[in-house]
Amino acid sequence: QVQLVESGGGLVQAGGSLRLSCVASGRTFGASNIGWFRQAPGKEREFVAAINWSGRIIRYEDSVKGRFTISRDNGKTSVYLQIHSLKPDDTAVYLCAADGNSYGSILNSAAQRYVYWGQGTQVTVSS
Repeated sequence: QVQLVESGGGLVQAGGSLRLSCVASGRTFGASNIGWFRQAPGKEREFVAAINWSGRIIRYEDSVKGRFTISRDNGKTSVYLQIHSLKPDDTAVYLCAADGNSYGSILNSAAQRYVYWGQGTQVTVSS
C-alpha cells in the first residue's frame, strides 16, 4: 500500500512557476508508477503527467508539454511536478496517484487505472 501527500500549491500570477511535491509512504513506492492529475471546479479529473517506477519513462498530456516536468527521487520517496509559464487555465486541484502495480511497464493516463490517491494541492493562477 502507498500513502501520498501533495504540497507546493498556492496562488501565483500568470507566467509564474511552481514546484509540486508528492511524498509517499509505504513499502511499494519504489516499484510504483506515479501519475499527476488535476481537477478544476465542475470539470472531470484530467491526466497531466506520469513517471514509471525507475524514472526512465515519462508521459505528458499534450497541452502541458514544454511547461511541465515530472521527476522522482526514490531515495526521498517523492515525485515532483515542476510547472513553468502558468496560465489561468492551469487553476485546479493537483493530485498524485500510484497505479498499485509493481514495476509496471505501462504508464496509464486513465484515472481509473490508479489505486492510491493523495488529497491534492490547490493551484490558483491569477491573470
